[in-house]
Amino acid sequence: MDPHSSLNRLQLCDGATESADGGIELPVPQRTWISNVTCDSFHISWDMDGRGRERISHYFIDLNKKENKKENKFKHKDVPTKLVAKAVPLPMTVRGHWFLSPRTEYTVSVQTAAKQPDGDYAVSEWSEIIEFCTADYSTVHLNQLLQKAEAIAGRMLPFTVFYRNQQKDYFQQASPSYRSRDAQCRFMLPALKDDSGSNGSPISGKLEGVFFSCSTEFNTGKPPQDSPYGPFRFQIQADVLFNQNTNVYFGDFYCMYTSYHYVILVLAPAGSVGDAFCKGRLPALNRSDNRFLSCAEEEDGLLSFRHAQDVILEVIYTEPVDLSLGTVAPISGQQLMSQSTVNAKKDPSCKICNISVGR
Repeated sequence: MDPHSSLNRLQLCDGATESADGGIELPVPQRTWISNVTCDSFHISWDMDGRGRERISHYFIDLNKKENKKENKFKHKDVPTKLVAKAVPLPMTVRGHWFLSPRTEYTVSVQTAAKQPDGDYAVSEWSEIIEFCTADYSTVHLNQLLQKAEAIAGRMLPFTVFYRNQQKDYFQQASPSYRSRDAQCRFMLPALKDDSGSNGSPISGKLEGVFFSCSTEFNTGKPPQDSPYGPFRFQIQADVLFNQNTNVYFGDFYCMYTSYHYVILVLAPAGSVGDAFCKGRLPALNRSDNRFLSCAEEEDGLLSFRHAQDVILEVIYTEPVDLSLGTVAPISGQQLMSQSTVNAKKDPSCKICNISVGR
């Protein structure tokens, strides 16, 4: 049962205005607190003195993004920052009216109000201003995003290697400028996922891993010779990172104001720290039967690998990777820096890769 179902919902009152009428004394909300925060809703409650409580007909709730308390920066500019809500038992659920964004800091304060016969309002003083942050996407929201990604994934193409492009000095023995490299042991180390993609993805800024690609060119079946990340490429056989001991999770689906759509998957060896992070946070995929990245055992016992044709896959492997297990060589193509996804923000207007709970 939805824990919100038994709570009264806030209702907007059209045409409401505010009047500071000193003729009615109303209790000021005190000790306001926020609970049950999701990516697009929260519960709000507060304490009130008994005097004047019977006069209260409405609550005024002022909500603003913390980054700018004076300016309304919501997607729909006609949405007020002040919500007029009918007085109902506390706590109340604020949901939907605000077009709340995931993982975003907000400030909120409250007034009590009494509607007058002329339609105007008498109001109390504002409560103290409190701050809170909305949550990441839940697995319910991520499954909605997953379904949208599956709808455009296209047919599966075979591949044999994962690859990672970087600058030349990244792969050299002494590379102290790269935190994601252990130069002495020649390991690529997991690094924190940046803020690219959907704002609500639970992996951004929290999951550590090594990024790889696996997409191939349709006409050659091999990795493309262009890259936005560097002119030198490390290649490793697919079965080293992806095998029967590897769990696969869906992490994100987004675009960056282009026709290209990206899917982020997480490859985590069973029982690893990364695997523990993903369990319960991300939708798990069947490694041998999903729409994006599959590993299947053939009759001869060898593994075969396929990737989705119509999306660009970004694969995060959650463990260190030994450079001696693969090869490094220059690519013959160009660096297409315009295709880099480093800290790239998702297009909030795209109907293909957005869900209804914020961006």
